[in-house]
Amino acid sequence: MPSDARFAQWREPTRSLPLVWGTYADRYVAGIVLLIAGGIGLQASNTFTNFFLLQGALAYAVGWSILPSRGWRRILVVAPATGQLWLLLTGPLSVWTLTVPYLAWLLVRHRPLRSYVTVLLPIASSLVLPNFFTEYTSMLPALAISLAVLVASAWLARLLAMTKRPRTKQLPSETS
Repeated sequence: MPSDARFAQWREPTRSLPLVWGTYADRYVAGIVLLIAGGIGLQASNTFTNFFLLQGALAYAVGWSILPSRGWRRILVVAPATGQLWLLLTGPLSVWTLTVPYLAWLLVRHRPLRSYVTVLLPIASSLVLPNFFTEYTSMLPALAISLAVLVASAWLARLLAMTKRPRTKQLPSETS
């Protein structure tokens, strides 16, 4: 575990980006709220409430679009992440697709390459969960467990981003 001084020096990479509109906190919170609301809205749809499909997908896409990040990162993840959300409508056997928005989260949050190893946790859970949840009626507990794994993985990725790699000793020829 890194020392407290190393944690104190670290700053979220997206906090230093110049924003054209809004504040970092407002855009971050609004983005998270829209991602969650869009996901719930789309998953709450059925044959009698089809309007939730469009509203949920739209809110989800807007959520990705307003998170503080470089523009190309936000634009790049909207289509794959939204498409993945629709795939979840097939039931608990498709929880493996949650690795797509998780990878999108790592990209949008500007996580270093070493933090991408945390994608193994959602992949592992997606291999285990279908053994216990197979019918669509068990989608809620399967999603709850999957989301808990995703959140834990995201925090672990943040911790990995916070740890600085130890500097290697420079050769005398490199110091000049």
